[in-house]
Amino acid sequence: MQTHKDLEIWKRGMKLVKDIYKLTSTFPKEENYGLSSQMRRAAVSIPSNIAEGAARGHEKEYIRFLYIALGSLAELETQLLISVDLEYCQHSEIESDLEVLRKMLLNFIKYRKGILR
Repeated sequence: MQTHKDLEIWKRGMKLVKDIYKLTSTFPKEENYGLSSQMRRAAVSIPSNIAEGAARGHEKEYIRFLYIALGSLAELETQLLISVDLEYCQHSEIESDLEVLRKMLLNFIKYRKGILR
């Protein structure tokens, strides 16, 4: 039986968490409880919501949690752009990883909605 751990979107989300933790560890110390913390929480929220949705017994709830993960992804993208503007980091492959994960999530949502019909 498959679980959330078998989903490619969950695996990519977990990799993203590691990448964000590595990136934010280079931010100025005064950002430990600011932007770094927000970025880490948003990143953790992505695979967490995918997992929680998969554990729910109802398809509509699953889709709702996938949308929450998508919202966290958009939040993280915004925070990443802010960190670039503040010159805490440079544009990185994380931005393209976010775009790939966004497309995968949208396609997975579309697939799950098809199951409802």
